[in-house]
Amino acid sequence: MAQQQHVLIAGGGPVGLWLAAELRLGGIPVTVVEPRTEIDQRSKALTIHPRTLEVLASRGALEPFLAEGLPIPNGHFGMLENRLDLRDLDTPYPYTLFLPQARTEELLQERALALGATLLRGQRVTGFTEDSASVTVRVDGPQGAYEVPAAYLVGCDGARSTVRAAAGIDFPGTPSTVLGWLGDVALDSPPPPGFSAFTLQGGLMVAPLPDGRFRVVGTSPDSLTTEWPGDLTLDELRKKVVAVTGEDFGMRDPSWLSRFGNATRLAATYRSGRVLLAGDAAHQHYPTGGVGMNVGIQDAHNLGWKLAATLGGRAPDGLLDTYHAERHPVGAQLMEHSRAQTALVTTFTPEGLALRALLSELIVTRPEFSRELAERLTGLSVGYPSADPGAHPLTGTRAPDLAFAGSDRSLLSLLRPDTHLLLDLTADGALATRSTESRPVVHASTPDGLPAAWHGVRAALLRPDGHVAWAGTDQDDDRLAGAADEAVHATAQDEAGTAAR
Repeated sequence: MAQQQHVLIAGGGPVGLWLAAELRLGGIPVTVVEPRTEIDQRSKALTIHPRTLEVLASRGALEPFLAEGLPIPNGHFGMLENRLDLRDLDTPYPYTLFLPQARTEELLQERALALGATLLRGQRVTGFTEDSASVTVRVDGPQGAYEVPAAYLVGCDGARSTVRAAAGIDFPGTPSTVLGWLGDVALDSPPPPGFSAFTLQGGLMVAPLPDGRFRVVGTSPDSLTTEWPGDLTLDELRKKVVAVTGEDFGMRDPSWLSRFGNATRLAATYRSGRVLLAGDAAHQHYPTGGVGMNVGIQDAHNLGWKLAATLGGRAPDGLLDTYHAERHPVGAQLMEHSRAQTALVTTFTPEGLALRALLSELIVTRPEFSRELAERLTGLSVGYPSADPGAHPLTGTRAPDLAFAGSDRSLLSLLRPDTHLLLDLTADGALATRSTESRPVVHASTPDGLPAAWHGVRAALLRPDGHVAWAGTDQDDDRLAGAADEAVHATAQDEAGTAAR
């Protein structure tokens, strides 16, 4: 493997595996080092959100997930009684896809390996040394310790990240003050699908699992503690459920009992030299809303094409700095939303219940409020605003999956992992003749259902991750073509400059 190109990823969960696949699509050799000898069947995450489904679709990887997952057209915010309706969201996937993380990992692993990634299980990254040209990673394996030279090291190794600690990257935030609880159990008399309850005695949700078991997850007044009460037992879980609902649903035979805290931390930087962070290594939070895995995969999606372009000589090194510039604010928003939901699920007072009732009513009576929460929860609202005051307002926004008249292909299916895509919206295809293999142009003069924000746009340059790099409205074809050419040539430099600004 070529040292000047090779990337080593610490952590073979969903984030590390998606990043590995993205790098392989960009032609970059990649090795994933994972301490677990096999995939953990105790799935922390259960849902894939709409924006993550778009990410999968943009690489032709979605079908296996749709074939096995269960679409759920709503989602909860802070366990409020009324759920967010996702059906009107501007996406071809207006639902969360219920699929346990263990199966998600299996599918992502199959993809990464099929694309040529190397996966080393039962091995652990323990540290590294770095110089201006490379990083040398120390790994503990079955035969002892050894070193691997690489161009970059990416820590996808969780909230206790060895990579982050070895890089000396600060992880500021707040310690845990709440301990949620969960149990994967058999229920002889399960409640109806979508069951949740919230009272002065606690709040909980019950979700069916593919193996016939049920996940019972919640909080209770005694969860508001900084003291570790010991491992959760079935008897304790039963008492908590009975306190809230008055029954235990015939609970028995647990396969997993666990507690989890609300420690909330955000890495001071997502990049330090030749070391980068993604997923839980970059951000830790209370898992309400089921967003953690999704945000991590979206981190990897933002990083993958930039790292591949840098190593492939298609972009200046400064492009990598935009990874922190764009994704760190997303992590900060994740902290804010997670804390807000934590407040809602731990408010066991009459006043707290009144606040919950008010917000729950607004979800039903104020569609714009519900939609805003849904877009934030699902990742569809994420954008990367341009520092250029003269840039078109679409710059940095997520491009919708435009459907083209007379074609069975939509925009997501046309995105390329290795280059930007120029979308020609002129009536006569004035830009289409400029298409090359390295700079593809798609002529779509009559896209169906063009959103209002796109009215008047005659060309748009789309990044490999589906966000708008440039948009033009000039009605003169020659000037538009010139501006499009300039945007194509200047994209990497402009994006690299974003971080500097």
